[in-house]
Amino acid sequence: MTIVTGVEPRGLHHCETTALGVLLRHEGLDLPEPLLFGLGAGLSFVYWDGKAMPVPFVGGRVKPFELTRNLAARLNLTLTVQETSSPRRAWLNVAAPLDAGRPVGLQLDCYHLDYFRSKVHFGGHVVAMYGYDGHDAYLVDTAQQGGDVRTGLAGLARARAERGPMTARNRSFTIALPAHPVRWQEHLVPAVRDCAAAFLAAPIANLGHRGIAKAAAKVPTWWDRAEDPRRDLPQAALLMEQGGTGGGLFRALYRDFLAACAELVGGAELRTGHRLYAEAAGLWTDVSALIAKAGESGDPGHLAQAGALLRDLSRIEREAMEVLITLS
Repeated sequence: MTIVTGVEPRGLHHCETTALGVLLRHEGLDLPEPLLFGLGAGLSFVYWDGKAMPVPFVGGRVKPFELTRNLAARLNLTLTVQETSSPRRAWLNVAAPLDAGRPVGLQLDCYHLDYFRSKVHFGGHVVAMYGYDGHDAYLVDTAQQGGDVRTGLAGLARARAERGPMTARNRSFTIALPAHPVRWQEHLVPAVRDCAAAFLAAPIANLGHRGIAKAAAKVPTWWDRAEDPRRDLPQAALLMEQGGTGGGLFRALYRDFLAACAELVGGAELRTGHRLYAEAAGLWTDVSALIAKAGESGDPGHLAQAGALLRDLSRIEREAMEVLITLS
């Protein structure tokens, strides 16, 4: 049995920031979740459709693991990433740092985790692992999933090896701080500007504010798109709002990040961005509720209302980012 000492198994709202929080706290850097999310330029939007999907995927963040890479680069952290197709090597990549006293981050498909409440394949899930015994892995997941949790080693191996959209090849990672103190306050404004630039200059129409506009046009068609609207629409809404893929969660995190920036840095631009993202967070929650209501009531008219709110959100978020990119 191996248990890493000094780990605080604190589950947060988002899986990747939860894992980052565990690893960084163990190294001696304790940042609130909104700062982890904002410094990693985690906010984005993607509308992604595929023939095998019950309804399209609506994502409100950058692609899995990009936030971690962004944060490590910005704060000059040493990010060590390992991937392999070998089950044996995959386990050794995890066991070695754990045995040496360091927690490890894992990207995996949450479908195979024993404790996961919603059995849906999602290959971009991230957890922190801080120990194991002969049967179980000791993990830290989001507060919604239980925070300090365990799952069987066999299921964990399947979760790490799963192939499909957003999956990685048994990806594991560790983080180390630089020798000098991390002056994260100096990176707030550049992080805001970089996030705004990426959001406004997204290369395809499925991303950024143009992606939200596309979702506005497409969501009203989901009733005919779904195989079973009464099942698929509430499930999509659940993932958006509680799973965090595209609902109010990431906008609320970014709202709180901008509030912290406004307090620490000041400036009308940050206050305006904060106000607009506070409005956006509430509207995203309303969108999710309308999508769920369409499925539960059997009335596709709620999807048209959701589309109208999404048109407003495309405008609101574009206006916010146009202000934030002007920060100096």
